[in-house]
Amino acid sequence: MLKCQAKMSVVGIDFGNESCFVAVARAGGIETIDNDYSLRATPSFVAFGERQRVLGVAAKNQAVTNLKNTIFGFKRFLGRRYDDPRVQEDVNKVPFKIMKQDNGGVGIKATYLGQEQMYTPEQVTAMLFTKLKETAENGIQSKVHDCVISVPSYYTDAERRALLDACSDCRLINETAAAALCYGIYKQDLPEQKISLGMLLLWIVVILPFKSVLASTADPNLGGRDFDAALAGHFCVEFRSRYGIYPEHNPRAYMRLLTEVEKLKKQMSANATKLPLGIECFMEEKDVTSSMCRADYEEICASLFQRVEVVLQKCLDDSKLGLNDIHSVEIVGGSTRIPAIKQMIEKVFRKAPSTTLNQDEAVSRGCALQCAILSPAFKVRDFQITDVQPYPIKLIWDDSLGEDGATEVFPQYNPVPFSRMLTFYRKGAMTLRAIYTGQVPYPTTEIGKFIVNFNKNDNSDPRKLKIKARVNMHGIFSICSATIYEEIENGENPEEPMETEPQEVVPPAGDTASSEPMDNSENTDANAASADVNMEEADKKKSKKVLYVGKELPVESVTFGLPRPELDEKIMSETHMISRDRNEKDRIDSRNTLEEYVYDLREKLDMELNGFVEDGERQKLSETLTSLENWLYEDGSDEKKEIYVQKLEELKCRGEPIKERRIESEDRPRAFKEVEVTLQLVRKQVDMYNSKDAKYDHIEQKEMTGGKAIQEVKLGWSKPDKNSTKITNLTCPFQSSRTILERKINPILNTPKPKAEPPKENGRASNDEDAKTKTAAAEGSETENSEEGNSDGPQIMEVEID
Repeated sequence: MLKCQAKMSVVGIDFGNESCFVAVARAGGIETIDNDYSLRATPSFVAFGERQRVLGVAAKNQAVTNLKNTIFGFKRFLGRRYDDPRVQEDVNKVPFKIMKQDNGGVGIKATYLGQEQMYTPEQVTAMLFTKLKETAENGIQSKVHDCVISVPSYYTDAERRALLDACSDCRLINETAAAALCYGIYKQDLPEQKISLGMLLLWIVVILPFKSVLASTADPNLGGRDFDAALAGHFCVEFRSRYGIYPEHNPRAYMRLLTEVEKLKKQMSANATKLPLGIECFMEEKDVTSSMCRADYEEICASLFQRVEVVLQKCLDDSKLGLNDIHSVEIVGGSTRIPAIKQMIEKVFRKAPSTTLNQDEAVSRGCALQCAILSPAFKVRDFQITDVQPYPIKLIWDDSLGEDGATEVFPQYNPVPFSRMLTFYRKGAMTLRAIYTGQVPYPTTEIGKFIVNFNKNDNSDPRKLKIKARVNMHGIFSICSATIYEEIENGENPEEPMETEPQEVVPPAGDTASSEPMDNSENTDANAASADVNMEEADKKKSKKVLYVGKELPVESVTFGLPRPELDEKIMSETHMISRDRNEKDRIDSRNTLEEYVYDLREKLDMELNGFVEDGERQKLSETLTSLENWLYEDGSDEKKEIYVQKLEELKCRGEPIKERRIESEDRPRAFKEVEVTLQLVRKQVDMYNSKDAKYDHIEQKEMTGGKAIQEVKLGWSKPDKNSTKITNLTCPFQSSRTILERKINPILNTPKPKAEPPKENGRASNDEDAKTKTAAAEGSETENSEEGNSDGPQIMEVEID
């Protein structure tokens, strides 16, 4: 299924409005990564503090206490203007400040490092991706090389460009395609019927074995949080009448209420009985209680369920499939667990929904699979989902001509990536506008403006201009190239590729355009020009050839997204914040390490270290520990990392020797036994030498009788009590004695025997050698007698062992 050829890490991220999931491709398959709280879901929360940022789970946990500086739901603001109706709808619903920037974009205000700062939704999204990247790298223990991030299929060009600005160098994939990929790649026996795969808000239909998306419909303003808001509104009315409080006017209380109703909603999906709701000290020191059953929940959210049914029916109509053509319906997404939605799916498609996929992790796993398919380091089973462009795209070059000055380059549900070559006849520069046609969930249908500049022709004949329009793998439209063809004389021999035109063909007056589809590959210029070349070849014999040379023209794009200088500035700012967060984390870790050591040493001084320190020293050390503890919670609570490290080293200089005494005391019997065994072995070897054992008869007597090694051992080890626990006897050098003994004695006892010399032929030389040997033996005997009278060598070798 999936084999890895090299050590590379490819990651897939499901970027959700409420939470995110991270999956990684390994040699054994796809695995979802746990975050630092051992949770697979990382909340889409970013919080700002006095000294650092807090991201993910930690940010959500402190949201109630740091409400104005905790940012969430920012995915809905990506690529939008401040005066966007969707933004204005949320301005009064969120507890943090949303302001209008100078360029008309959305600005989010927060207090960071003691100063009020303004950040764009793209910056906040990049901060969250920093946390997700760290989670992935901690899980795989390596750097992330490639990454694929999911994006809602209804996102427009502006929103996709904003997300690319936030993540940089990542591949975008529609959530629908990611879920379809995760579903289809593991199916070995898929029928050749049409298969419907759905997910909340984004319902798609996939046809097999062609594996292409047939339809994609959405309600961008409908999601799980809308069900939470409906329940919270119901309880606000109830609490107003019962307790006289207004939770909707208190951001902190309303945030707590949303958290509780989300838990209640999940419980009602599994239980049809009435369930309680209780919040202590909710408002004005009042405890509130209530209850709700599933029937009441469905009645309150009836209008939302009707909107879901509209999306389902539209998806079925757009796909042009009959109910008998659908094999199964797979549901993905947390809110698809609601029983009313399952019943509605069965009502529309006449089939019970299937839940073979992990409803929370399917999209992230599909992203990781797509990343593995694109990576050269992985071999994946041949399977590919062809995604589609949800909105038709029109290109306009002259508004005054109406429909004659525009053309639809990409119809709705056109496969992506895809390119199309357009041919124009122009006398001078031209400007093209790309727009969406039909209804799009965005205030403007504009995609961008593209300007092609070239020198105006001196003569009256227009020149051929070929423009390549493309929707790339991210779903972003662009004019990626423009080529002007100029006539040259027959005698010239240009190096650039040429094409031929019949001389009698006269370009029509004014601007005209024809379009030619291209395949999905990037190298499609030759294919795009094939139609013209074929026409010209048909008239080869009838007309005189005119040679044309193609010249690439620059294309100036005016689109959504940040300019490159501003984007580089944002990247630099994020890099500085990452470095500051890392330094602050190191500072806090150093402070915690010092605090931990203070508490640990104080506890052990009264317990296991009690017998290994003098009373006076214990009293002074306890006073130092108390002083350090008070300092940590008062003046030293906000010191630099170096100060904490220095104080920790100073404290360890006094505490570690006490711990070493305890360790030596516990290790004392073992060390004594090792030295004892070593001495016994040495004594045995010395006795063998004294008994003229053949193994040691080659060793000189003076080497053995020097006795320096055993003398050093005897002087260094005065046979202390191995069971002693007195402080003054805890540093006996057992181990050093054994080391000295082995280093001095072993080289002597292990001296190899000399090689025997071959017998000599000359008998006289042999007699002379025997005479020398006898003389040397006599001299050695005298030396031995002299040393026996003046040295106590034999007594030193015999070491008594208790």
